[in-house]
Amino acid sequence: MQNEFGEGWEDVPSKEHGNYDYLMFNDIESRNPAVRQELKEWGEWYYNTCGMDGFRMDAVKHISHKFLNEWIDHMKSTFKREFFIVGENWVVDNVEELKSYIELTEGRMKLFDSVLHQNLYVASQQREAYDLSNIFEGTLTLINPYLSITFVDNHDSQPLQALESFVAPWFRPLAYALILLREQGMPCLFYPDLYGSAYKDKDHNGNEVEIELSAVFELPKLCTVRKDLSYGVQRDYLDHQNCIGWTRAGEDENPGSGIAVLMSNSGAGIKNMEMGVKHANKTFTDALGNITEEVVVNEEGWAAFLCAQKSVSVWVLKTD
Repeated sequence: MQNEFGEGWEDVPSKEHGNYDYLMFNDIESRNPAVRQELKEWGEWYYNTCGMDGFRMDAVKHISHKFLNEWIDHMKSTFKREFFIVGENWVVDNVEELKSYIELTEGRMKLFDSVLHQNLYVASQQREAYDLSNIFEGTLTLINPYLSITFVDNHDSQPLQALESFVAPWFRPLAYALILLREQGMPCLFYPDLYGSAYKDKDHNGNEVEIELSAVFELPKLCTVRKDLSYGVQRDYLDHQNCIGWTRAGEDENPGSGIAVLMSNSGAGIKNMEMGVKHANKTFTDALGNITEEVVVNEEGWAAFLCAQKSVSVWVLKTD
């Protein structure tokens, strides 16, 4: 490729296949000032027409980061406002690439934590052999939670799609508890997990098959617990291969808040965890209904919380 704007491929962050500038048989020549101007004008038209609060940038590792920086800055300065910007930079085995992209874009956009998604997928496949204490190891959520968008699956990872790595159904409630009920990261929900979905597609042998994705039964309750109760200091108990948990102490401005979460990828679990002395002598119940017993916090603010085998329990204050 030779033209007046540059010779060869554009310089893009990804070194996949040498330089993956020519993605999906398309190339946008952002070295051309006319192209950059047209895309800025498109952004202005889009916002003036729809009034959105933000943008999802697809496949950012295949696009000039310099141009995306310029485009984001243009939109912010033109409309005198901050936009919510999230970039899709699909990397599953090297968080340093995500960290490097954040540095290249100087924090202008958040990134989907595709490494965490991969950890969730592997955990669901390996079952009790997976070490849950390492579920956040090597993730963007661990090293830069403010710029991390957490998710369980998306349109690319669902069955028969390009990046298929679908988290097994048994682990999906655990996975959503991990992204919804902790203070680190900003969760993104997958539409079929709320509403279900069915579609037809061709398998790897070219045969048409029907795929049905069932809604995650626990997800609406987990969303409610996040909205109403998941506040305050977080205490982690990610200290066992098969049984991990954490607590949120709650805040006075959110009445009734404070939760304890315990999950297991093997047998039934029990773990002593601290809720704080303000919860002393209070009774907690499992909001998901997986455990019918009640748990009472002792005078020092501790309690032995429970979960069933290959399950998650979310403990909340008992209401009359």
